[in-house]
Amino acid sequence: MSAQHPAHPHPPRRIGVVTESTPGETRVAATPATVRLLHGLGYETVVESGAGAAAGYGDEAYAQAGASIGEAWNADVVLKINAPSTEEIGRLRSGATLVSLISPAQRPELLEELAARGVTVLALDAVPRISRAQSMDVLSSMANIAGYRAVIEAAHVFGRFFTGQVTAAGKVPPAKVLVAGAGVAGLAAIGAASSLGAVVRATDPRPEVADQVKSLGGEYLAVNTAHETSTDGYARETTADYDRAAAELYHEQAREVDIVITTALIPGRPAPRLLTAADVAAMKPGSVIVDMAAAQGGNVEGTIAGRTVVTDNGVTVLGYTDLASRLPDQASQMFGTNVVNLLALITPGKDGRPALDFDDVVQRAVTVVRSGEVTWPPPPVAVSAAPQDAGPEEPTTAPPDTDRPRITPAARYGLIGLGMLATFLLVAFAPAQLAENFTVFALAVVIGYYVIGKVHHALHTPLMSVTNAISGIVVIGALVQIGHGNRLVTVLSFVAILLTSVNIFGGFAVTRRMLSMFSKG
Repeated sequence: MSAQHPAHPHPPRRIGVVTESTPGETRVAATPATVRLLHGLGYETVVESGAGAAAGYGDEAYAQAGASIGEAWNADVVLKINAPSTEEIGRLRSGATLVSLISPAQRPELLEELAARGVTVLALDAVPRISRAQSMDVLSSMANIAGYRAVIEAAHVFGRFFTGQVTAAGKVPPAKVLVAGAGVAGLAAIGAASSLGAVVRATDPRPEVADQVKSLGGEYLAVNTAHETSTDGYARETTADYDRAAAELYHEQAREVDIVITTALIPGRPAPRLLTAADVAAMKPGSVIVDMAAAQGGNVEGTIAGRTVVTDNGVTVLGYTDLASRLPDQASQMFGTNVVNLLALITPGKDGRPALDFDDVVQRAVTVVRSGEVTWPPPPVAVSAAPQDAGPEEPTTAPPDTDRPRITPAARYGLIGLGMLATFLLVAFAPAQLAENFTVFALAVVIGYYVIGKVHHALHTPLMSVTNAISGIVVIGALVQIGHGNRLVTVLSFVAILLTSVNIFGGFAVTRRMLSMFSKG
């Protein structure tokens, strides 16, 4: 009898999805959809009973996705939203890997406690801001949701129209919204407020975001002072000159706007103070402030994390710290997708066996504890998209244009003259029919050039598809010939009609679908 070999000599690691213990947390680190993706990476999954209930995912949905329901803390890889408590750290087995939000720069004592447990920790809030890590950037995903939700919460408390209206009962002015910070959360807030019809203004130390603000329907308010550009993709402290100029701008805007949404955060440090008590006192009664930095101390003086404060002059300050959790379904799905993308990076063999590569800047950055050893902070990663000052340009020995022939004005006019002479000779000595056709062709070229030149480039594709359909007018020739006595001519005419019909109907169908992308409603 031959020896029996196990089907899996190296069984895949188990991933555990645990229930969140933070009060008010409704998200879950993996959804049934992302559990299926984890299985595609070779992992087995176990979900703690009720882990996804607050997000709308029952145990049955996880079971249908292939997960088992049971104890998840003793798994090889534990997925969690928020950092674990001391009690939860004690439930991790030695040698396990924890994937979670950690805030490593602000909680060094947590890193020491995790290291003492002998685990490996991947901090989702330490993903570097580089292009290939965008699919794993949990902070951006959650900020996008939080920025949108901040506008919804402000609109609910504001209790008035965002958009302006002119009715028989009178005129309603649009709400004025100021967004402080045009990062991911700020841009999401700008887009949401603008889509509701508000007049949106935005500030940010980076002047390069002005185009992004404008593209979302907002107005960029520049602070006219120099500011050092970030080199790591995250916000950095502003200069004293900038702070003074920005303070004047905020005080001026506070007296005008109805809603202020602040989003300024600096990793590893308390949130910068943007609005003082005097600024809040200058706002109109009924105004609303949403301080999205409340959990880090707040951008607004008087903010209380997790609380709603109403000032003496009737301004409501919202210090909600759970904005992303107020959309638990989408937030969990996006969070889970980010986690899957990270695990796909560290599981190149798709065999359910993670293998950290410290030569990879992304894996090195997110690994804050490795096998019981604190590895935070990682080496700096320069990711700024701002153009670097290269200094004075040095002359090269062989510039690209050195050997390129240049056309002098005299030669250019000479070529134009030769072209005109050739056209004259063609029209003068060619048969009458050819001259007539050539004239039509030349006019069509001129008209086509000026017509297409006046069309926005975004509409070139539908324009080409409709002209493609119009070119199918040659079907008329085939219709004329299909009644010909010759069987071959009839067959060819039928084929021509069939092909040109596809050209006509296909061209108009593509045009209709393309133009529908530009129509509102």
